[in-house]
Amino acid sequence: MAAVGSVDVELLMIGEVQAKVGSSVVVRDELDNNLLEELPTIQINVVGGDDDSFRLDRALVDIDVYAASRGAAIALAAIVHAFVLTELPGSSTDAAVIGRTRTISRPAARPYENTGLRRVGATYEIYSHPVS
Repeated sequence: MAAVGSVDVELLMIGEVQAKVGSSVVVRDELDNNLLEELPTIQINVVGGDDDSFRLDRALVDIDVYAASRGAAIALAAIVHAFVLTELPGSSTDAAVIGRTRTISRPAARPYENTGLRRVGATYEIYSHPVS
């Protein structure tokens, strides 16, 4: 749960990315035990950040893309990357206004123990504040 005066960036990003990629892609915070049956999947997790103790949040967000092939994972990660950097800044929802976004670690192949799928991940910095 987000603190008073802050935004639940994880929940916000799950909704925004889901709207961008459509219903053929699963977007979630935790992976399901049947991950191979739910490809492609995008996992979004806030992994840190800070705030100004008033209204402005700076969230560090890991976004991992899981797909059946490396090419499919790279292609989907590129869509998410472009969305985070070009469409998300300046946008708003009922709960939040998104300010600046920035890449901390660009999309790249990340190891994963299941050889039946491929993982491409990136880390972003996302500034936001509540609407009211």
